[in-house]
Amino acid sequence: MAIVTTRGLSKRYPGATALDALDLEIEPGIVGLVGANGAGKSTLLKILLGLLEPTSGSASVLGFDALHERAALHQFVGYMPEHDCLPLDMTATEFVAHMAQVSGLPRGAARERTAETLRHVGLFEERYREMRGYSTGMKQRVKLAQALVHDPKIMLLDEPTNGLDPAGRDDMLDLVRRIGADFGISIIMSSHLLSEIERVCDHLVLIDAGRLVQSAPVATFTGETGVLVVEVDDGVDEFERRLTGNGLRAARQGQLVMVALDGAGAYDLIRDTAADLEVGLVKVEQRRQSLEDLFRQNENGHATRN
Repeated sequence: MAIVTTRGLSKRYPGATALDALDLEIEPGIVGLVGANGAGKSTLLKILLGLLEPTSGSASVLGFDALHERAALHQFVGYMPEHDCLPLDMTATEFVAHMAQVSGLPRGAARERTAETLRHVGLFEERYREMRGYSTGMKQRVKLAQALVHDPKIMLLDEPTNGLDPAGRDDMLDLVRRIGADFGISIIMSSHLLSEIERVCDHLVLIDAGRLVQSAPVATFTGETGVLVVEVDDGVDEFERRLTGNGLRAARQGQLVMVALDGAGAYDLIRDTAADLEVGLVKVEQRRQSLEDLFRQNENGHATRN
C-alpha cells in the first residue's frame, strides 16, 4: 500500500512552475528523492507536510489528506529541514522534548523518549549543553532527533548531510539506514549526492521541472552492464590495441580497459592477449551501472542530471 500518493499535483508561482501535474506513488521503505535545484523536491516535501497549499491536484500521506488533515498527520510524520532552524539558546534536551510534545506526546513520555533518541543519535553526553556550542554535525543530529523522537511512521529528510565533512556524512547515512532498518520507519530522503542515494536508499524518485522522470528500485539502475572492466599490471596501451585488433570493442579509461561483452569469447581473447603480452591480469569483472550513468543519460536526453 502506498504511503504517499499525489494526483495531478501542481504548484505554480508568478513566472515559475515548481510542480507540474505530478502523479506519484511511493511504497514503504527508504526512498531517495533526487533532481536539480529548482526541480521541485523541497516544494513536494512541504506540500506533503501541509506547509504549502498546491495550486491544483491532491497529495495524501499515510491516507491523510496532506492539506486538510495535516494536524492529524503530523503525529505520524517526522521532518528534518535542510536549513538551520535551531533555537541556539536551548539545550538539545529542551528542544527535542518540546518538539515531542508538539507532535502529541505527553510531557513525561516526551522527556523519556528524548533521552532515548539523543542516545540513539550519539548526543546523550552533550544533551544538556546549549546548542550554540554545537558543531555542524551535532546540529544535524539534533534535527534528526527531533524528527524521530515521537516515533513517526514516515520521516521526510531534506538534505540530511548538508554541511557535513565526509566522516560526518558517513555517520549520518549510517543513522538514516539504521532508523529505516531497525525501527521500520519509512524514509523519503532528498539529496543531491547520488552516492548517498545508492548507499542508503532502496528506491529512487527522480523529478525534473516538477515532473516525474523515473520511479523504480535503485537496483534496477545499478545492475550489471554489458561492459567488462579489465586491469593489467603493465602495458595498458598495447593491451588495448591488441584487443581492438582482435575484433573487440575496447577503450582505455585511466589504468583500466573497458571491453564490450560481445559474447563469451571476449573472456578467452582477454586471457590469451594477456598471455601473449606476458602481462598479469589484475582484474576482470562486469561493470555495474551507477546512478551517475543514469543522470548522464537523462542529461543527454535533455532531462536533468542533478
